[in-house]
Amino acid sequence: MNLSYSIIIPVYNRPQEIDELLQSLAKQSFDKDFEILIIEDGSTLKSDEIVSKYTALLDIKYHFKENSGAGASRNFGMLLAIGNYFIIFDSDCIIPSNYLSEVDEALSQNYTDAYGGSDAAHDSFTTVQKAINYSMTSFLTTGGIRGSKKAVGKFQPRSFNFGISKKAFEVTQGFSTMKIGEDIDLTFRLWENNFRTQFIENAFVYHKRRTSLKQFFRQTFLFGNARPFLNHKYPGTAKITYWFPILFTVFFIASLLFLLLGFKLPIYLFVIYFVALFIDSFIKNKKISVATLSVVTTLIQFTGYGLGFLKGLFTAD
Repeated sequence: MNLSYSIIIPVYNRPQEIDELLQSLAKQSFDKDFEILIIEDGSTLKSDEIVSKYTALLDIKYHFKENSGAGASRNFGMLLAIGNYFIIFDSDCIIPSNYLSEVDEALSQNYTDAYGGSDAAHDSFTTVQKAINYSMTSFLTTGGIRGSKKAVGKFQPRSFNFGISKKAFEVTQGFSTMKIGEDIDLTFRLWENNFRTQFIENAFVYHKRRTSLKQFFRQTFLFGNARPFLNHKYPGTAKITYWFPILFTVFFIASLLFLLLGFKLPIYLFVIYFVALFIDSFIKNKKISVATLSVVTTLIQFTGYGLGFLKGLFTAD
């Protein structure tokens, strides 16, 4: 199959991110033509001047529309795209120079109508960004589902690094109106329509996640809140592992209460786990500051997701 790629990038009030992203796309080693569509989602801080800097380097098109959210903006871009395979990035990503070559090779060897890749930490990331990346991708925190091929079974692509064929888009109509979890919802509808997905190990991006610890808690809370709704909408997709964050949160709070009562064993188990996190993060990041903060971001991730999941259980219907 002769694949032609259209890259879709929604953006909202983040022109600096678009500048960094387009810089990385201008350095692609890919030897075939590809187009880029920047979809400005009703921003007040527009990216049109940034985009104009790259028109001589890239086949790039800029479209401004009224604000409707990232999912609708991605659909808008795919409707306008001329390629037969769409690649979607978040605006806060930096793309390795071999990304498109890796995708093209993987799809030529094992074609699927959708794919996803992992995210990694760039050397230029801040301590917070590196710690969040560790918590989101480590085997000790998420089972490595966002960072390791070995941990992947039937892969659920995420919208920050997502590929979908034109045919699959036309059948599924793309992303739903959900604000959180819309990428997982799309994956389930792809499966319902007999489209296969795959994880392409070398198609990773550097996902900057410009966020504070408070914002990270809110983000993970919303992720957790969306999961019971997805479980209810697609009953066959529910897994026992989705309960782990809420169980972690409950047992962590209980261990603190036991500590106040003089019973120390439960908190010791958590201390052992946190020490393992620290050591693993230090080995990967080579910085004590990142390793220390990785313990904090993991605690935030579990409690945020767990509390969101708990709330979602009572509102999913």
